[in-house]
Amino acid sequence: MPTQLDWSAYDSYGAGVPVSGGGFGKAVAVCIGNRQCQRDGLGVMCPSYRATADVAHSTQHRAATLRAALNGELGPTPFAGPELAAAMELCVGCKGCKRECPNGTDMALLRSEARAQRWRALGRVPLRERLLAGVPHWLPRLRHAGWLLRLRERVPFVARFVEAVFGLSARRSSPRIAACDFLSDSDSDRDAPAAGDGREVALLVDTFSNQLDPLNAQAALELLQAAGYRVHVPRARAGEPPLCCGRSWLSSGMIGEARAQASRTLAVLAPLVERGVPVIGLEPSCLLMLRDEYYALGLGGRVDAVAKSALLLEEFLAREIDAGRFNVVLRLPAGSRAAVHGHCHQKAFGAMKAMRKVLAQVQGLETEFIESGCCGMAGGFGFEAEHFDVSMRMGELALLPAVRALDPGTLVIANGTSCRHQIRDGAARESLHLSRLLRLAVVE
Repeated sequence: MPTQLDWSAYDSYGAGVPVSGGGFGKAVAVCIGNRQCQRDGLGVMCPSYRATADVAHSTQHRAATLRAALNGELGPTPFAGPELAAAMELCVGCKGCKRECPNGTDMALLRSEARAQRWRALGRVPLRERLLAGVPHWLPRLRHAGWLLRLRERVPFVARFVEAVFGLSARRSSPRIAACDFLSDSDSDRDAPAAGDGREVALLVDTFSNQLDPLNAQAALELLQAAGYRVHVPRARAGEPPLCCGRSWLSSGMIGEARAQASRTLAVLAPLVERGVPVIGLEPSCLLMLRDEYYALGLGGRVDAVAKSALLLEEFLAREIDAGRFNVVLRLPAGSRAAVHGHCHQKAFGAMKAMRKVLAQVQGLETEFIESGCCGMAGGFGFEAEHFDVSMRMGELALLPAVRALDPGTLVIANGTSCRHQIRDGAARESLHLSRLLRLAVVE
């Protein structure tokens, strides 16, 4: 079976053992069925199973169904059939299984290939999937038609009409698009170096930090400059749309478009990385795609160098703190409190330790970490009408009750755009990216 992702990393898995589907089949066979994903308790492992308590929505069952499809047990067109679609329906791509499964089953990547194979078998990509995948293209256009989003919020009939036509839940609030995106703001010289001859860094501004939360990017820029770094903000080539990691297309199974977006990003980052410039990102799912899924997109040798240079803001700062190179004094009023929710990908890639280290540098701040799993929003998943209820159930497992129980004066820190959206909808609280809190704490 021709696959759309590069599964060659699995070629050596199970050498000598017959597995249908080549490298893709071997990636499926990583799951040996020990069912650790079918467990209760706190953590990021398989939020769909935890929310439903149904083994049909566990990593193990998804892998078993994929294996059956590749072995010809689900008919001649298994990827277009109902069995595989049902097994994959509630996977949110949290990456929890890759970290917590004893063998590191990467169901998020397997799901992307399965969806790509489904669209190929059906001969089309459904409209809603195209819309959600294309969010990086749509957000700039929606800024100029903001009245449509406001109308949807204020007139219930419009929200119900959108749900009926596009399958986007009438109960989900619209994304808040900033009045001006970060990269287009001509009032600020984004590449102005800080005073002195500080180390060069690149701040990769993702779609969501650019279009929805430009204050996060601005705060990160000012924080890094205050620490003496020369900050470059990578931009797309002239005439091209802003850089995008390709995450939304990959999650939707639109591999070709994901590859095209990733290739554009690599072309801009590679010259910086060759000079030894680290690439710093803000949105966990976007930055960590450079370290993970880019290897599966068949983009050649450039991936490795960029992947090794890509760091979340908290990872970069923790590394600089350990090296004694971060000398900014961070202070908030005594008795300040913050509660932190970790994005699934932060947890899956071990970045929460860096969050703890960085927040410990803020004088006057008492920090607690919410013992929560997936928020349930998971990008486009929480917008889908048929998944709204289970999306909220995922959030209610731990995160939303914990946030509602917080004192009103406690700051809520959440680095994921989807997490902040879910907290707003489910707990009626606003939350901040780490960059905003740290910028507030900088002692000038």
